[in-house]
Amino acid sequence: MNIHRTTATATRVLRQLRHDPRTIALMLLVPCLMLLLLRYVFDGSPGTFDSIGASLLGIFPLITMFLVTSIATLRERTSGTLERLLAMPMAKGDLIAGYALAFGTVAVVQSALATGLALWVLDLNVTGSAWLLLLVALLDALLGTALGLFVSAFAASEFQAVQFLPAVIFPQLLLCGLFTPRDRMQPALEAISNVLPMSYAVDGMNEILRHPDPTATYLRDVLIVAGCTVLVLVVGAATLRRRTP
Repeated sequence: MNIHRTTATATRVLRQLRHDPRTIALMLLVPCLMLLLLRYVFDGSPGTFDSIGASLLGIFPLITMFLVTSIATLRERTSGTLERLLAMPMAKGDLIAGYALAFGTVAVVQSALATGLALWVLDLNVTGSAWLLLLVALLDALLGTALGLFVSAFAASEFQAVQFLPAVIFPQLLLCGLFTPRDRMQPALEAISNVLPMSYAVDGMNEILRHPDPTATYLRDVLIVAGCTVLVLVVGAATLRRRTP
């Protein structure tokens, strides 16, 4: 990897995003709007919002970044941009790292907006620090970015990229412990949930809800989510194709 080529790629992607206000709105505003809607769906039961709001604070950005990143990367490949870039002295790792840096920058802003809205506007009640909550939300958004970059290598069209959402995200959503504790699931499903990164994202959020200081479980969850993000990025670089056949 070369830092100059990586930052040049990130700058180019951010410049393109700046001229696409609809994509910017999707990434920055949709998670906030979903949290706002959720808060008033449970308007008569604020305790319910407190119990699931923190988890969804991480899940909504993950889903949004997955969609945007997978479609944007696929569009670059189908348009021939990736083929031209890889014909230059640029490694696949430079390209993937550049995309991750660009979308990761957006993820920082997205996570900060969603966390600020949840805590200081919607009165989400958490025991732990807002910074710990923000860290997990940011890691979730970065994980969504990494997964989007990874699955884009296997899609032949933008429609197929969207089809990966129910295949990659929805099973994690059902098994992450959001709807029922994972230890109460059927044993085979619990075993599957134990290897899914979203499960540890939800566990980390729940630790912040219950404990004022970082716990060993919280640190474990953060490291697992971060490690999965790096692993998916590495695999994504290895499987990146120059163009769609």
